[in-house]
Amino acid sequence: MTTQPVERPASALGPSDSKKRRQIMEGARRLFLSQGFDTASMNAIAQQAGVSKGTLYVYFKSKEELFEAILEEQCAEQAQQLCDFDMDEDIKVVLTRLGRELVRFLCLPGIVPSLRTVIAIADRMPELGTKFYLAGPGRGIASLKAYLEYQVTAGALKPHDCEIAAAQFVESCLSLTYKPMLFNFTGPPAEARIERVVEMAVHMLLAAYKVQRAEASEQAE
Repeated sequence: MTTQPVERPASALGPSDSKKRRQIMEGARRLFLSQGFDTASMNAIAQQAGVSKGTLYVYFKSKEELFEAILEEQCAEQAQQLCDFDMDEDIKVVLTRLGRELVRFLCLPGIVPSLRTVIAIADRMPELGTKFYLAGPGRGIASLKAYLEYQVTAGALKPHDCEIAAAQFVESCLSLTYKPMLFNFTGPPAEARIERVVEMAVHMLLAAYKVQRAEASEQAE
């Protein structure tokens, strides 16, 4: 009688187990990027990762679960670009750094193919698409919204719909940098292009909502 390996939660894994889990995820990532989600099999993933199929199932019980783990990691990395704000730093500096770091991260090798894979399977795996959006883009917009709301309360920005403004800012940064890559129209943008696009996105947001000195004086009176 063959006993199926029992999967252990990631939180219960020791250092050597975590290293093996990382080895499997990196192997699967390479295969998903080269072959796509549908073509990649658990056998092929095990071979690519350099582990036995039995070992693979100890850590991940399905291809879907493995792909989800890879996406969760990617979303966590992306969220870091939009979730760490210095509330007391100049708004223009904060937004400029945010925009540049976000674009640079999303234009890294492997990020665009991963998103294409999510989009390709979202119709038949809607829960995966939902998790990806909430953990990545949705979380980032919510975090930027909270930052803008803080600045409104502090009197640095005019009252406005901070959620829409946050989404518009992100889209402004990505529309001429990341989006062309997504549709395979062009390669990664030059640094000068990133800086120019982000500069304009920051300018538009602040032109619309920043409280000017005269307005601030009137409010104080």
